[in-house]
Amino acid sequence: MRKLPPLILASASPRRSELLRLLDIEFTVVASDAGELHDEQFTAREIAQLNAYRKARAVAKKFPDALVLGADTLVYRGTKLFGKPANPEEAYRMLKELAGHTHQVVTGVCLLHLRTHRQRTFADITDVQFRPLKPAHIRHYLAQMNPLDKAGAYAIQDGGELIIEEISGSFSNVVGLPVELLRKELAQWRRSS
Repeated sequence: MRKLPPLILASASPRRSELLRLLDIEFTVVASDAGELHDEQFTAREIAQLNAYRKARAVAKKFPDALVLGADTLVYRGTKLFGKPANPEEAYRMLKELAGHTHQVVTGVCLLHLRTHRQRTFADITDVQFRPLKPAHIRHYLAQMNPLDKAGAYAIQDGGELIIEEISGSFSNVVGLPVELLRKELAQWRRSS
């Protein structure tokens, strides 16, 4: 198997950095300045993959010889997207709407090497079942963490046990990077280099 080109994570998310370290790969972080798109004509999976590509491409233009990893995580239930809440009131409304139901978390990932015009975009989806939550439970949870930089106004790794009944699929995907799937994709990238 060949070596990977220098790897850049196109995200300032400390959670994504922690997850990528689990793969025991050297990488640097260069936050992407690409804006996130939200278009109702696309599915959540398509939007997450498109945003991951846009983030990777913005960084790859500056570092064309690097393998750039872009990622975007979205929470959705049916056709409704739950992005990052603008304020605590919106965070409360999101959790109230998700309470007692199963929703999905999708993370789109793009691996992009601009110099060789190689690209691989993929996504993983995890089902998350929320506990029924009374208003006091929601307020208690929101007092434990900052929901404003998190899709769906929650973080599974920060007190998730207070609001989540169970998950079906990848835990790391809900945190922000599907480590199991990414490991396979990087191995495939090495084999086909």
